[in-house]
Amino acid sequence: MLRIVSWNINGIRSPLQGVVCQETSNSTSMAMRRILDELDADIVCLQETKVTRDVLTEPLAIVEGYNSYFSFSRSRSGYSGVATFCKDSATPVAAEEGLSGLFATQNGDVGCYGNTDEFTQEELRALDSEGRALLTQHKIRTWEGKERTLTLINVYCPHADPGKPERLTFKMRFYRLLQIRAEALLAAGSHVIILGDLNTAHRRIDHCDAVNLECFEEDPGRKWMDSLLSNLGCQAGSHGGPFIDSYRYFQPKQERAFTCWSVVSGARHLNYGSRLDYVLGDRTLVIDTFQNSFLLPEVMGSDHCPVGATLNVSSVPAKQCPPLCTRFLPEFAGTQLKILRFLVPREQEPVLEKSALRLSNQTQVQKQQNKVRVRSTRPRPSQANSGRGQTNLMSYFQPSSSHSKTSPELELLSLPLVNNLTTPKTLEEEVIAREVEGQAKHSESKEEKELRTSFWKSVLGGPSPMPLCSGHREPCVMRTVKKPGPNLGRHFYMCARPRGPPSDPSSRCNFFLWSKPS
Repeated sequence: MLRIVSWNINGIRSPLQGVVCQETSNSTSMAMRRILDELDADIVCLQETKVTRDVLTEPLAIVEGYNSYFSFSRSRSGYSGVATFCKDSATPVAAEEGLSGLFATQNGDVGCYGNTDEFTQEELRALDSEGRALLTQHKIRTWEGKERTLTLINVYCPHADPGKPERLTFKMRFYRLLQIRAEALLAAGSHVIILGDLNTAHRRIDHCDAVNLECFEEDPGRKWMDSLLSNLGCQAGSHGGPFIDSYRYFQPKQERAFTCWSVVSGARHLNYGSRLDYVLGDRTLVIDTFQNSFLLPEVMGSDHCPVGATLNVSSVPAKQCPPLCTRFLPEFAGTQLKILRFLVPREQEPVLEKSALRLSNQTQVQKQQNKVRVRSTRPRPSQANSGRGQTNLMSYFQPSSSHSKTSPELELLSLPLVNNLTTPKTLEEEVIAREVEGQAKHSESKEEKELRTSFWKSVLGGPSPMPLCSGHREPCVMRTVKKPGPNLGRHFYMCARPRGPPSDPSSRCNFFLWSKPS
């Protein structure tokens, strides 16, 4: 059996934080190994890793028992990115970054790019510069004993922001390039699986609020998926695309089978989301070898849950990992280039090393000479005591000879003046005076405390009490408008309950109230 799992991890370092905090003795590598072991898959495809090569650490990239492959965003840091972890028993024979072939190294690549004449070189480079696609090619053996080639395309498709129409164009061009590459691999005789976050809910059954969305079926992303996927009711050779949605193949009518939820609204609590993550296989592969296709909503750590499939085939591991494997990166393989190689030609390195050694020797000799010179200039104890004896510690406690005699003027000033003399009070008068003085101080301190309290209460009055929502009569939560427009930055109140179906009384009500400016 071959088990494959895909997960939009929403930052590969985010799920590790909880594991590392719980087990401080474990390293990051052990924490990553634990996550991979819990997913229990031969091949794990991750999307939205949000790491670039400069921040990728060895414990995160190299995990014992696995070989990993990363595609990084070249346009923005901490953005996008995909990664594939394969068990050593499922080592691929080839691996490649991107869909266009522009990042191919001609050594251990997958190949088969199809006809991309409709794209310009700049467009192809832009589509692959966000680190959204990673291909690994494997050898598999069917239950009949036949060896076949299987290519996995791990993708994180772009999101179409309604406020940025150019991103919709970018998304559709990415879809088009993905389809060209997948169909070219099929034509070359390889089985193909497209898995990952496609960022489109295909059918109404795959979206929690499809009823309230205008022109649901007319969405360009859904039309593209219609052209890519076969109609499950059609037989082979009839109209339809070359791929099958494996989950709907096994669960065609399963409702509320979602894989992504809004974190801000707490929609996962009531399972109010959409299905954006898929395992798509070519028609022959799904019908002949897929045993099941599943969702793992109980796995936390991201706003998505893992999805996967089990195939009735065995993996034939390659003898050696492809060059794209992270263990071959110079920073992890112990072959990191030295700065010296960028400054001088390689043939001049021995000369430079000799000159550096000679300079260090001269420096050591100079230091020894300086030490001898310093020692020679220091005065010896006999020489130091010949002119003036060492000061005794007791001399600092003896009165100075210059101030041994007190002047008459100082003596007169030290005498009390007759005019300042007062008649001594009786014991009763002293007690009364002390009580009066204490009461005066107590009243003053009490008044000052009350003044300070009233002042700070007026300054730090605290927020006003939250209004109650109309549906549940419960305190609301305050939110801030982040969408560009005239209301950007304004605060408003809404129901604090998680978002859910309108028919569910435990879900959020429609209460809304603008906050008054302070």
